[in-house]
Amino acid sequence: MVLEELRRICLALPETTERVSHGTPAWFVRGKKTFVTFADHVHGDEHVAFWCAAPPGAQEEMLATDPERFFRPPYVGHRGWLGVRLDGPEVDWAEITEIVTDAYRCVAPKTLVARLGTVTDQ
Repeated sequence: MVLEELRRICLALPETTERVSHGTPAWFVRGKKTFVTFADHVHGDEHVAFWCAAPPGAQEEMLATDPERFFRPPYVGHRGWLGVRLDGPEVDWAEITEIVTDAYRCVAPKTLVARLGTVTDQ
C-alpha cells in the first residue's frame, strides 16, 4: 500500500516513468534522471523508506528536524539525497508529496518544472 501511494505521487508528475533500478522500483524524469528510489529493507535496513534528490541544505535541515523519520541514505547521501521513512505510525502523504515534488524539481528540466505551475530557482 505504501509503494502504491508513492508510485501514484511520482507518476503524477510530468514525463515520469518507473522501472526497477538496483533491484527496487525507481522513478525517472524522461526515463533518464532518477529522482526517487523505493527502499524496502534494502542493504540490511529495517525500514520501509524512499531515497530522493533534495535541494541544497534540505538533507541537513530535515535530519536536524526529525532524525527518526529522515536519514542520510547510503550511496547517494553524500550528494545531498534524503532518506524518508514510510513505516511510522502515521505517514503524512501531503508532506511526502511536497518532498517528492521537490526531488522532481531538483532533476527535471526547467520546461517540465514550469508545467508544475510554480516558479523555481533551479
